[in-house]
Amino acid sequence: MKNILDPALDLSHIHFQQPVGSGEEEMESGKRRRAAVVVLGDIGRSPRMQYHALSLARQANLEVDIVAYGGSDPHSVLLEHQSIHIHTMRQWPSRNGALPKVFRPVMLLLKPLVQFIMLLWFLCVKIKAPDVFIVQNPPSVPTLVAVKWASWLRQSSFIIDWHNFGYTLLALSLGRSSRFVAIYHWVELHFGKMANGSLCVTKAMQHELEQVWGIKATVLYDQPPEFFRPAQLEEIHKLFCRIKKDIFGSNSPQDCISYGITDHDMQDPTSTLFTHQIGQDYHLKQNRPALIVSSTSWTPDEDFGILLEAAVMYDRRVAALLNENDSNGDEFFWKAIDEGKTFLYPRLLFVITGKGPEKEKYEEKIKKLNLKRVAFRTMWLSPEDYPLLLGSADLGVCLHTSSSGLDLPMKVVDMFGCGLPVCAVSYSCITELVKVEKNGLLFSSSSELADELMMLFKGFPDGCDALRTLRNGVLEMGASAKWATEWEANAKPLISKVISLSLCILGHYRL
Repeated sequence: MKNILDPALDLSHIHFQQPVGSGEEEMESGKRRRAAVVVLGDIGRSPRMQYHALSLARQANLEVDIVAYGGSDPHSVLLEHQSIHIHTMRQWPSRNGALPKVFRPVMLLLKPLVQFIMLLWFLCVKIKAPDVFIVQNPPSVPTLVAVKWASWLRQSSFIIDWHNFGYTLLALSLGRSSRFVAIYHWVELHFGKMANGSLCVTKAMQHELEQVWGIKATVLYDQPPEFFRPAQLEEIHKLFCRIKKDIFGSNSPQDCISYGITDHDMQDPTSTLFTHQIGQDYHLKQNRPALIVSSTSWTPDEDFGILLEAAVMYDRRVAALLNENDSNGDEFFWKAIDEGKTFLYPRLLFVITGKGPEKEKYEEKIKKLNLKRVAFRTMWLSPEDYPLLLGSADLGVCLHTSSSGLDLPMKVVDMFGCGLPVCAVSYSCITELVKVEKNGLLFSSSSELADELMMLFKGFPDGCDALRTLRNGVLEMGASAKWATEWEANAKPLISKVISLSLCILGHYRL
């Protein structure tokens, strides 16, 4: 019999409670219990499903198959775990926009059909039969249909993890009155009711599912895993040594960040934009810019224009408050910064991470802004470097506006895990996550965001008490909020119950 606690795995730091499936059941079957995590999307950009897989392997002691698209690498913890097996499907080509308009309805029908066949092949042939499928929704079509069929064919249970409602996302591009949206809604509702269990991300969504859809769901709040934490000074220094080319490279514009940077600066391992090393010690620079991070999927449900307008307002308002003479030109100010001078309001560096369809459009807009004390950089970081960037930053900005009004942005959870306060767009259920003046602030317009930036960064880096209060609030509220704890309390009992019920039914049929 395979040893369940493989001595090659270093699991000493993890507390295991009673695993799903008893040892007697495993001995009788001669195999370890399995779960399949299904994502009709890029697994590297699906953090919640990565965390599910990790918890299923670590905390529920299951063999885990992940069926998803490739594209971006998942976190190395998953790649190195011996009980997690990733099966990548070929992704549908994203060139539909180049097709004549007359063919687009045909592609809307053909795409889910091809995806359905591919999903069914992987779920019924490529992987071993699981005891339970855990599927991300959205997308709902054809995912829920394929998983339901696979669970019936393989005599498995299936659980839906509701991140949002798929029909509301489709309505963003096709409109609520579209016939395709109506069909999509029916499929999502019909097959959603067939699941053996449901998880969801907010209490507001739980209420909607129960009262309107007739589906009972367990709330599993997103929480950061252990590798999202505040960064140490040495980690900050080494990170910004690694990404110097992203900040100062040949493609970077001439602005308040890149001005005065020489080839020697690029090669110097003892100095970065934010830190310098003296012997074995690392120090933050007094005249460093404030680092603001925003993670985006560059999609219509995030209005990036709000952030650009707020940046322009900050730039203009600070110049007016400090009575700066525009005739001196931007380089006069940049030279003063390069020589070590500090100001009441700092330079702001916005680092925008993520991939998506509207990225190039907004990059062109950024190039035309002509800002004196604000700069933007867009980049894609590895799963290991992204938490370090969040843990190095001074503020996070979230532009997510939910298509359903019922989901919460995972990026804010990650930011909180790294001790990073957040300014977020206000919408119906965001207060389940962002507690105003405790761990963040909310805004509804670019002007409000600009006001918040000026209030938080006045006197930076040592004199901004409001920012320090928010950061302390994040650290206090996040001390006990970890993914493993939340999953153990809410997801594991549901999964255990569903698997046990499935085994009872299967045993009855065999008799």
